[in-house]
Amino acid sequence: MKNINLKVNGVDVTVPEGTRILDAAIKAGFKIPTLCYMKDLCNESSCRVCVVEIKGNRKLMTACSTVVAEGMEVLTNTPKVRAARKITLELMLSNHHKECLSCVRSGKCELQDLSAEYGCDAKKYDGAMNSYDVDDCTEYLVRDNNKCILCRRCVAACNKVQTVGVIDANNRGFATKIASPFDRSLSEVPCVACGQCINVCPTGALCEKDGTKLVEKLLEDPKKTVVVGTAPSVRAALGEEFGYPIGTDTEGKMVAALKAMGFDKVFDVDMAADMTIMEEGTEFISRLNDPNAKLPMITSCSAGWIRFIEFNFPELLPNLSTCKSPQQMFGAIMKTYYAKKIGVDPKDLAVVTVMPCIAKKFELTRDDKNAAGVPDIDASITTRELARMIKNFGIDFKSLDPKTQFDDPIGKGSSAGLIFGATGGVMEAALRTVAETVTGEKLDNIDFKAVRGTKGIKEATLTLGGKQINICVASGLGNAREIMDDIKAGKSKYHFIEIMACPGGCVNGGGQPIVDSKTRNLVDVAKTRAKVLYKKDKKDVLRKSHENPVVKTLYDEYFEKPNSHVAHETLHTSYVARKKY
Repeated sequence: MKNINLKVNGVDVTVPEGTRILDAAIKAGFKIPTLCYMKDLCNESSCRVCVVEIKGNRKLMTACSTVVAEGMEVLTNTPKVRAARKITLELMLSNHHKECLSCVRSGKCELQDLSAEYGCDAKKYDGAMNSYDVDDCTEYLVRDNNKCILCRRCVAACNKVQTVGVIDANNRGFATKIASPFDRSLSEVPCVACGQCINVCPTGALCEKDGTKLVEKLLEDPKKTVVVGTAPSVRAALGEEFGYPIGTDTEGKMVAALKAMGFDKVFDVDMAADMTIMEEGTEFISRLNDPNAKLPMITSCSAGWIRFIEFNFPELLPNLSTCKSPQQMFGAIMKTYYAKKIGVDPKDLAVVTVMPCIAKKFELTRDDKNAAGVPDIDASITTRELARMIKNFGIDFKSLDPKTQFDDPIGKGSSAGLIFGATGGVMEAALRTVAETVTGEKLDNIDFKAVRGTKGIKEATLTLGGKQINICVASGLGNAREIMDDIKAGKSKYHFIEIMACPGGCVNGGGQPIVDSKTRNLVDVAKTRAKVLYKKDKKDVLRKSHENPVVKTLYDEYFEKPNSHVAHETLHTSYVARKKY
């Protein structure tokens, strides 16, 4: 590829042909602000905040869309450029409901940060403003167009990445707004609750439905025994909310914070992930040996993915594993085995989960009951919500003991359950157990590296019991759609498929800490967070689900064996075909 030589603020820089000015400036050491652009996602040139001067050009050009040329001289911080950016920001503020002190994104709002940086006058262009009703009709997401700046990142995430396509820009001119078809509420369209729109929103126009007040109410109820379980990827991201770098493991501090908040017990959902492997692995072996069984079998851990297939591929629902997700299994175990163990009526046991995902808020509303006849989960909050609660409770997160342990007896999970948080982790955990179960022999190497990494679709082939098994891992619903289309067309060669709704897996879930576009343009966030999980896995002495002593106890004392009648009654579920409109 041909190289291009140019100057950015007088600094010589050489970049490949086709590079945008924005990336050339980064290489030269200069930051250009953006509000619509996000690497590998959105390049609308709609915000106009990234304008720069190019010597010889009369008008300012957008750095996110203008391609470099040989000998080009770019100026990114002249008085003319700074004045243009300031005016643009002030015009945005003129049609923006400035409720910063009560906004969930205050302190993590890209518009707020840039307005402060450029010394904007929020009232300079006061005049006519649009006013919209807040859409809070779903169990999981709130949309407030009064805070939307029309960057269209959410549209790109929903349409290009996830191929869900339930939002777009409606109307024209001053009346333009981001909305669903025919101005329907998100509860009336096939939104799958993945939350990727929230993660890319630069303002508070999108956020998760708050669950913190319910959790506080449960903790204050003297009649309730309240336990909490944390998902694998929460520990890999929570620290970011307290100033730690991306990719910092804060497991011990997280547990200490939850105990300080007043939960009666703090457990690890990794244990339930191990149970998922036992049930799902047994189910896969059974299907593999049954010529009439539906193959490929597809994992069922991701709540957003389940909602996606129910809406878009209902004819393929028989291919799904019938296992509940680790969250729902955790709740079911708490409300049955654990409630009996501690002598508490399941109705008086409140189960809270901390998840990287807003779809889990929807999942707990599914028409699922366990053997105790009560809902599995009482409340689910995101990583972001947990961070807000820790701050609200006045807990100094950084001073907490990093070696604080989860509670026994349910707190022990294997590192196979831990790597569920990364794309490919469910498949790798399953293979560790399935391979040893089928062959009856210990694996020399349990690292299935072919399914690791953040690539959207990964595949591998292995031999189990003399049979060649083709496996596939997909993350991001656009990639899932590609796999499902092949199955539907009869072209699929796979036997076992893992699908996660969020690109990169749960570490990049819709409830994880917000990462601004500048950082996302430079850092592979999902990969960096996933390293936390694989590093812990490598060091752990308990790396297989079927070797977890807690799992063995649960089967010995209550569930009998994987896929038994009592296990199906408590740990498995069913699905429904959903109408799109």
